[in-house]
Amino acid sequence: MTDTPEGGAINLGLTGKVVLVTGGVRGVGAGISAVFAGQGATVVTCARRPVEGLPYEFHSCDVRDDDSVKAMIDAVIAGHGRLDVVVNNAGGSPYVAAADASAKFSTKIIELNLLGPLSVSQHANAVMQDQDSGGSIINISSVSGRRPTPGTAAYGAAKAGVDNLTATLAVEWAPKVRVNSVVVGMVETEQSELFYGDAESVAAVAATVPLGRLAKPADIGWAAAFLTSDAASYISGATLEVHGGGEPPQYLAASSANK
Repeated sequence: MTDTPEGGAINLGLTGKVVLVTGGVRGVGAGISAVFAGQGATVVTCARRPVEGLPYEFHSCDVRDDDSVKAMIDAVIAGHGRLDVVVNNAGGSPYVAAADASAKFSTKIIELNLLGPLSVSQHANAVMQDQDSGGSIINISSVSGRRPTPGTAAYGAAKAGVDNLTATLAVEWAPKVRVNSVVVGMVETEQSELFYGDAESVAAVAATVPLGRLAKPADIGWAAAFLTSDAASYISGATLEVHGGGEPPQYLAASSANK
């Protein structure tokens, strides 16, 4: 039983589940890992470089490297005998204007944000199809895949691909494996000021969200945990938007009817 930020209690029945969260060591990934761990799941995470002091099992893995991914999945199975849930969270992109982005840069962004999740999903699915209870795969997507994303064009295109990938895999791998995506809006993390500016700017950005705040990493964790639970047993191929109401159209700010 895990307390929510609002003080309530939720039990999603995930005790004993073996959950792999890629990139689950900081930011949104850390929030996802914490929610699953709080629900009693065994959390395994990975990143390209070793991280000290984690409370979870850790594997060094570059999700862009298929051999590295296979070795990680094999290690998880060797250690736990099963893999119930995968959350494809590893990803991201620095700000680079499309006119200035090199072909090598764009390729790496696509590999990290689209081909990496595909590779992890393929190796996880091979295991889950042989399990009596199957499994669940969650792809962490972004509103950047659904609206213009100046400065992160390749990232936005990759996330649009993730949503299509989610729907396709849900059809191909049913009924043993459910595949869904969480479409993430703006999130407050330890790196928020790198994206939005100083604390005053972060507050100003948060004020544009209908719910009046940026998401916390745990908000994304709860959405992912719900989609893997029995409460979502008939949900597959879906995209769950977690963005606090989204971004109001710009014309509303200019319209005299709203002043």
